Amino acid sequence: MSLRNPAVEPRLPANAENRYPVKRSDLPLSCPMPAMALWNSHPKVYLPIEEQGGNAKCPYCGAEFVLES
Repeated sequence: MSLRNPAVEPRLPANAENRYPVKRSDLPLSCPMPAMALWNSHPKVYLPIEEQGGNAKCPYCGAEFVLES
C-alpha cells in the first residue's frame, strides 16, 4: 500500500519548456499536463495531437508537444 501524497510530490513547472515529448500513455493530451503545477498556468486545453500528425501547439502558451513513436 502506497502512502504517497500527490499534493507533496514534485511537479513539473508549467509553461517552463518550449517543447515537450509525449507518449501515447499521456493521451488525451492537455496543456498544462497533469504532472505540471497549475497555480501559475493558463486554463486547461485539450490538444488533438494524433489528428495533427503527432505535433501540437498550445494556443495559450505556445508550448509544442511531439508524440514519440
